[in-house]
Amino acid sequence: MTEFKSRGILHQQNAKFQIDRHRPSPDIGICVEHYWLIRWDLRDQPPHIQENLPYPCVHLALEQEIAPDTHYEAALIYGVVTGKFTRTLAGMGQVFGVKFKPASFYPVLQSSVAALTDHVIPLAQIFGPACQDLSRTIFALPDDTDRITAMEGFLRAHLPEPDATVCRINDMVDSIIRDREILKVEDVAARFNLGTRTLQRLFQQYVGVSPKWVIKRFRLHEAIERMTAGEAHDWPKLAVELGYFDQAHFIKDFKTLVGQTPAEYARQCSKSGQLTRNSGE
Repeated sequence: MTEFKSRGILHQQNAKFQIDRHRPSPDIGICVEHYWLIRWDLRDQPPHIQENLPYPCVHLALEQEIAPDTHYEAALIYGVVTGKFTRTLAGMGQVFGVKFKPASFYPVLQSSVAALTDHVIPLAQIFGPACQDLSRTIFALPDDTDRITAMEGFLRAHLPEPDATVCRINDMVDSIIRDREILKVEDVAARFNLGTRTLQRLFQQYVGVSPKWVIKRFRLHEAIERMTAGEAHDWPKLAVELGYFDQAHFIKDFKTLVGQTPAEYARQCSKSGQLTRNSGE
């Protein structure tokens, strides 16, 4: 298993689940970023509310939850979530997830991925009724290696080859993540020799959200990561480094999504002992 940074998971110090991530096989890796597996056992404990700020990606999720009065199983497709994602964990359960690369679900959908944004739909609605029992089949297997093998068999049978535009847009998103000098849509357009309107149209069609949204989301991920790592909190300086016009706009965006100001969130992390030198890996 490869180590990953858990960007976007809020209040990691309070997490009551185990998460593992695995890289896909090289041929699947053209379309899939990684597999993620979450498990929890809260029997005889109160339900736990977990929040995170998702990436601009479509997810395939096989879900199973066993509570005193319910046994729930589902196979779902989650579109990009533009706000804060909140999930209540209860009883004992697990989720097997497939995180697609940002533009890589478009060849599957063959229409604008924006139609999935902020929506959850049954897996069968995309891949047909033959996959209706995929969740039960995967969870019946004895270990994660077998489950990943079975999932990759399913993906190989259903995923088309990505087109060149998919690869180019994924390169753009990777550049936004890696290059802190990319702070505006115009920066991406200039880097990839595109007009801003063309860039916006491509992102809406292939990713499901605007390039401005993607830039802002990754910069907020970076802000949370810095707070988690215990770095000094010079809010005016951080706001400028993240591409905000001023500190007020940064604080407003942060509070709108997270529900706390940056200072409040950083204090809570510190009090809870979340701050570490290598948090989230």
